[in-house]
Amino acid sequence: MSQYVIVNNLVKKYGDLCAVDNLSISVNQGEIFGLLGPNGAGKSTTLSVLTTLSDFDKGEITIGAHNIRKDKMKIKQLIGMVPQDIAVYEHLTALENVKFFAALYGMRGNKLNASAKEALEFVGLSDRQNMKPKQMSGGMKRRLNIACGIAHAPKLIIMDEPTVGVDAQSREHILNSIKLLRDRGATVIYTSHYMQEVEEICDRIAIIDHGRLVACGTKAELVSLITDAQSVYIETKIPAAFDLDEYKKKQKLMPGVKAVAIEENTIRIDVSIDQNNITRLIEQFLSLNLPIINIKTEVPNLDTMFLTLTGHELR
Repeated sequence: MSQYVIVNNLVKKYGDLCAVDNLSISVNQGEIFGLLGPNGAGKSTTLSVLTTLSDFDKGEITIGAHNIRKDKMKIKQLIGMVPQDIAVYEHLTALENVKFFAALYGMRGNKLNASAKEALEFVGLSDRQNMKPKQMSGGMKRRLNIACGIAHAPKLIIMDEPTVGVDAQSREHILNSIKLLRDRGATVIYTSHYMQEVEEICDRIAIIDHGRLVACGTKAELVSLITDAQSVYIETKIPAAFDLDEYKKKQKLMPGVKAVAIEENTIRIDVSIDQNNITRLIEQFLSLNLPIINIKTEVPNLDTMFLTLTGHELR
């Protein structure tokens, strides 16, 4: 998979404040790339630089093989921005809003009209094209915001908190739309404070803090940075005469087993992620005539990973 965005040793200062401190990241073509960090971590500054809205002090950035300093105008044509603050005009209809923003990228005539209508259809607002934003719900405005950012068919779409304040139905529609954009070949950089969203749609995730990269990778790769174990919860029915202490001793002798805990009729076994112990655990239960009512595995979620890697919760 080729790299579409490459950031090398990016430095951006505001006076004595170093907002971005030698940040290096790369985003693969056709992936949804999550960019996470607490307030003040440097996310907004990084996005501002990538969208050519802000200059930077040091470093090198290429987008679609174009150098951001040498080919700024070309890069502007490649990018679609969906800002956190809804950027639409209340006095224009939905269709007029989308056409206005698409026209800024040089679209004209029949192509402009067709692309605007296609963008509205994509976000589920084709039947509201003559409605003005002041008549829309918050979720509909968010979807219109997205339509305005994608009507010119950008190769790179940057989405900054696109689901803030929307209802569950609109959030689901937006997330599905983002995945569809990726499936159509777009590259997406996505920021959010909703960890569940990031886990659901992002192919890889970068965590930054104090302007520096803390960690980057798939969820599984990030998990491996803080633990090499997963927990297996097996709900069963333990006979009164069953020797729990002896069972724990035998379990801990199994390769990869790190801990065993028993609470009522649920047994939790912590095992190494890189060893496939679940089949052996099931076979052992059956050999002991212990029924398996339910079984599930659990690894640390993104909230836990973020807290462990940065020392504080996402806010």
